[in-house]
Amino acid sequence: MEGDAGERSRKRQKLGNEDDSKTNGKTLESLEKEISPPPLRRSQGKRSPGIVKSPFQLTTIHDLPASSNVDAVSLKDLLGDPLIAECWEFNYLHDLDFLMDAFDEDIRGIVNVHVVHGFWKQEDQSRQNLITQAAKYPNITLHTAYMPEMFGTHHTKMLILFRHDATAQVIIHTANMIAFDWTNMSQAVWRSPFLPMIVPGQSQPPQPKCIGSGSKFKIDLLNYLRAYDTKRTVCKPLFEQLFKYDFSEIRAALVSSVPGKHGIGTSSETAWGWAGLKNALKSIAMGDSQSEVVVQVSSIATLGVNDKWLDKTFFRAINTSQTVSPLSKFRIIFPTADEIRRSLNGYKSGSAIHTKIQSPAQQKQLLYLKPILYHWAGDGAQHSSGSSAHISDAGRKRAAPHIKTYIRFANSERSAIDWALVTSANLSRQAWGEAMNAAGEIRICSYEIGVLVWPELFGEKATMVPTFKSDTPPLGSVDDNEMVVGLRMPYDLPLVQYGKDDVPWCASSSYNEPDWTGQTYNVPE
Repeated sequence: MEGDAGERSRKRQKLGNEDDSKTNGKTLESLEKEISPPPLRRSQGKRSPGIVKSPFQLTTIHDLPASSNVDAVSLKDLLGDPLIAECWEFNYLHDLDFLMDAFDEDIRGIVNVHVVHGFWKQEDQSRQNLITQAAKYPNITLHTAYMPEMFGTHHTKMLILFRHDATAQVIIHTANMIAFDWTNMSQAVWRSPFLPMIVPGQSQPPQPKCIGSGSKFKIDLLNYLRAYDTKRTVCKPLFEQLFKYDFSEIRAALVSSVPGKHGIGTSSETAWGWAGLKNALKSIAMGDSQSEVVVQVSSIATLGVNDKWLDKTFFRAINTSQTVSPLSKFRIIFPTADEIRRSLNGYKSGSAIHTKIQSPAQQKQLLYLKPILYHWAGDGAQHSSGSSAHISDAGRKRAAPHIKTYIRFANSERSAIDWALVTSANLSRQAWGEAMNAAGEIRICSYEIGVLVWPELFGEKATMVPTFKSDTPPLGSVDDNEMVVGLRMPYDLPLVQYGKDDVPWCASSSYNEPDWTGQTYNVPE
């Protein structure tokens, strides 16, 4: 699986055409105390209360109608601007022909493209494929990430763009850089505003450096890039260039992982993995009503024969808030074989979605996961005579999930959202880190990156609500003196829990029942 280096690498190669900023000290910058994040900076004068479109977008699904693709974006939407001068592309799987095709044809041969990958073994066929493809494009430079952990992957999905109008943009998403992931799989994208270059010699107004501010986002992103240069130069040119840009318009927190052993840090430092997420959540005030955290991923790795890591480390971290609040309920959304069969790509979708349920140890894991497992689509025959409750349709039931989202709903009705995270990180110890050891360190295997948002970033009285088939909250949701922020949902509400006979899709099992295209799924023994 993607969170499981050996498994994931073998299973995904067939889907694509499948080698650098340091500062003194351990972190770029430290702060002296924790403070609450600021409201969104007003541009000129007061901004009227109203609605704010979702900070996250879904990607276009090729085989769905336009009504299901409102506000969705394609790779060409992200890379097709002829003003792009330079692109740094970070990912796990890469098809360079597909990547280059997304650029405007007038600049395709001159845009400077840097591809950061994790295939460090010289004999790795994926590495050889990249080298062969890159040879066709003189404007592509390959960079191999430092990979110190045997079971780690370079799993980050990010684009950093520099433009001819002296602006830059950071794009964090969930898709591999292969056509398969951008065609009929559910994915998500976060795009920064265009970031202006800082004018040399011009004095800058003081910038808040608390979690959620653009300045803190910049610190954390630069520290993330520095992690690549532990043993050799990989991202130093990018670090030095990005340092020159003003991030103050960003309202989000960066949550990332880098391989190695790390201290858990404080909210003023850059922490990694579950510790980084926990530190960010300390800045968010949440209500005292019964909340619910929904974890939706495309891979569930080996977490252990008991729920110790899941419950005592990961769930405890994501239950953090600025104030003491009741323990959240936890849900995990993961598709069943039936949902894979009925997806747009049928069983082919399953090549990108992983968990294991065959061995006795894996069965023990399934035993403690089963009570909190929920369907991706939830519209199978076994549910047809169920509840008559109104269904809010996200328009992605048939587009199998490669997206990864972590959302805390503020109430049992799931009508308001406390925070939301889009990330490359699946549910794995490799991605989020092991439990803290006796030395106060956590061990992380993989590179991951994600973006966390919450309503107060957009205004002191702002609320965040789920939106369906659109990035914009309905007008009726806005009161006179408040701001309502949309959060584009990739799955329907209400959620549908696994039934007694439901089990997760398992890509290492064979399935004799044909999918909707008439194909069966056979795994060689």
